[in-house]
Formats: sequence, C-alpha cells, structure tokens
Amino acid sequence: MAQLTDKRILWVGGKGGVGKTTVSSSLALLAAGRGKKVLLVSTDPAHSLSDAFAKQIGDHYTRLAPNLDALEIDPDEEVRQHLDRVSQQLKSFTRPEMFAEIERQMRLTRQSPGAQEAALLERIAKTLESGLGEYDLIIFDTAPTGHTLRLLSLPEAMAAWTQGMLSANQKSEKLGAMLSHLTPRRGRDVDNPFDDPAEHATAGMEPRNKAIAETLLARQRLLQRTRELIKDPQQTGLLFVLTAEKLPILETRRAVASLQAEQLPLAGLVINRLLPPEADGSFLAKRRQQEAVHLEEIDANFSRLPRFRLPLKETDIQGLSGLEQMATELAKAGL
Repeated sequence: MAQLTDKRILWVGGKGGVGKTTVSSSLALLAAGRGKKVLLVSTDPAHSLSDAFAKQIGDHYTRLAPNLDALEIDPDEEVRQHLDRVSQQLKSFTRPEMFAEIERQMRLTRQSPGAQEAALLERIAKTLESGLGEYDLIIFDTAPTGHTLRLLSLPEAMAAWTQGMLSANQKSEKLGAMLSHLTPRRGRDVDNPFDDPAEHATAGMEPRNKAIAETLLARQRLLQRTRELIKDPQQTGLLFVLTAEKLPILETRRAVASLQAEQLPLAGLVINRLLPPEADGSFLAKRRQQEAVHLEEIDANFSRLPRFRLPLKETDIQGLSGLEQMATELAKAGL
C-alpha cells in the first residue's frame, strides 16, 4: 500500500499556530526512518525549524539526522538577491543611460505586492531542480495559509511578472520592442502564459535583445517544470494541518476550495492536538464535548479527503527525541 512518504514532494500548510512545523519535522523524520533520503525546507519567515530541532539551520544544507537534511530559505534575502540578479542582467543588456531607471524600477518592485512570493518561488523551483536528483523526498514547511496559497498559485502569474519587468523599462526602444515578442499573441495563447515562444521570440533580434529573451524564456521554462511537478498527484501532495476549533476549520475550508480550484493535489488533513481519552476533569470534559462537535464538522466538510488525527501532548514537542515520538504518532495515525 502506497504511503504519503512515497511522494517526491510534500507541502505542509495551515493556519498559523496549528503545529505545521512540528508535523512537517516529524513527517521528515518518519520518512527518513523508512529509508528515504529527505530534504526538509522552511519557507516560513519565522523559521521555526531551528527551534523545533533545537539546532541552528539557516540558508545552507544542515544534517539533522541520518537521511535527513534541512534548509531555511529567507524570503527577504531571496527578494534582495533576485532583484540584484535581475538588475545586473538588465544592465548588461541596456545602455548606461538606462541604469538609473532600472535601479528605480527595482526599488519599486522590491516593495510591490507578490515580490517576495515571486523571488521565493524561483528559489523553490531551483531547489526542486537540484534537490530531486539527490533526495527521495522534499518536504516544505510553509508559511501560514494565505502566503502558501499565493505561492502555489503563482507559476502562471510569474510569466506575466517577468514580462511586466520589461514593460516597466519602455524608455528603452529595444526593450520596448522585446516586449512585443514576449507578450502572449492574440487568440492562440492569451490564456496560456507558458506557451513557449522560443520558435518566434528570438528570431531576427539583435544579440542584446536575444539575450534578454533567452533569459526570460529560461525562467519561464523552469517555472513551467515546477508547475507540472506541483500539479502531479503521483509526485506531489499537499497536507493541511488544523486543530478542532472554529477558526482553523473555516480557514482550512477556504484553503481547500482554493487549492481544488487550482487543481492542486490535496493529500489530506492532519487534525492536531486532540484531547487524549485519559485527560480528565470537568473542564477537559467540556472541551472534549466541543471538540467532538468540531470533529463532526471536519468529517462533514472534508469527507473526500484523508484525515489523520494526532493527540495533544503533555509538554511542548522540541528537539530530536520529541519529534521522533511525534513521528511514531504520525505512523500510528496512518501517514
């Protein structure tokens, strides 16, 4: 029987504070214990992985356990490096009198909505390209729900984003001419920003403009491969973590609807921090009654998705030993 850890890519998301990092870390240890070579990647600016494992990780591959490495991507740093690369590329293709305008556009882009997600997506795409050749499974511990949804639905928008960077530099006649080649043609490919214009985009161009086109086309192809991976249910699964409480249920319902609309492969829900049967007292008895109502609501709203239940623990889960205990709970829950 196929297990969730047999996938190549797993995304763990959910509302802030529901235990995403604990679940993703424990899941990574579970997969590693099953003989998979695993890379655990944090895309959350809070970077709780270091706290969960009680070990400094940062933006470099760090060994956490046998068969398990981790990486914390800094979204703000990705924006800076991404825009620096773009700025240098544009400057290498344009006249010196355009440099000031390029720098102005980069400053504006740094503050624009979606800039962080765009830079982060490109880093994720490159991590997948290199990581899938070395690791059996890559698990992403993501930021809270809204950020994750924007990130996972971004590959199509990124094609338009790269083209929009050219349109912001229309003072250059050559860059303006390039834009007409990179804009989707009327009728045939308006709805498909990934239609590969390689056969016509670079024909008859000056070397400078051809270099710009090739740079943007290479980026679009990378994102297209990422989109195909993310949407492939044989390779990818999205796991949402929630607790049996009203607000996490509402947020998960909206998230699931959005992901299904994007045709992204949902692998199931982890219902975290459920009161164990041995917890006693009148206060906990009342909480358990309310929890039962919410569990019925979860079963009714998400009946088509696999649901995995995890108990609330007496103490905080931290460090390798605590996460290994939680990995055992994940296995008991059926993951």
